[in-house]
Amino acid sequence: MDRPVDDLTARARIRDAAIKLWGERGIEGASIRDIAAAAGVSSGLVRHHFGSKEALREACDQYAKERMAQIGAEATDSEGIAGLDAAAMHPIASPLQIYLVRSMMDGSETATALFLEAVDTVEQWSTAYGIEPSDRRAYAAALAAIKLSVFAFREQVSKAMGEDITSPAGYARIGQALIEVFTIPLLTPEQTEQLRKHSEEN
Repeated sequence: MDRPVDDLTARARIRDAAIKLWGERGIEGASIRDIAAAAGVSSGLVRHHFGSKEALREACDQYAKERMAQIGAEATDSEGIAGLDAAAMHPIASPLQIYLVRSMMDGSETATALFLEAVDTVEQWSTAYGIEPSDRRAYAAALAAIKLSVFAFREQVSKAMGEDITSPAGYARIGQALIEVFTIPLLTPEQTEQLRKHSEEN
């Protein structure tokens, strides 16, 4: 996990180890003892800094949420276009994205709040750019979910691609694919209109 030199504390090592292990295994898949071993500290020190597994999870959720928001702000220019390439973002963003998706699946309110914020952002972006879906909220929710689902199904997606999407090269490939999913129309305007009419009739 990328971090400033002055953040190389035992507390930060514990947090980073928890984010990595819980992202890989789920909240129930890694114990305090597992996290302590990965961080190179004692279980007692984990409890000293965080008190309980649930408190550690809340700290990880909050850190991951705030760090991803910071990365998003750093990667976006005045036109709303990402300014960081996938290779630069991979070592920082990938573990956090994987952790947050897993945390959402495990029922985290903080991670779910981040998803709802992402939906709000897509809504605002679509409005600002004059995009007119028939149901703006559903459109925004679908786009946010599509992006996250890549990480929720990372094992299956990696197998389909023949490359681990948590690797730098795989991360860059799937990032480019997502850009194309969002920019290359699958349907002609006529087909889109036909489907819309069919949906309204039913």
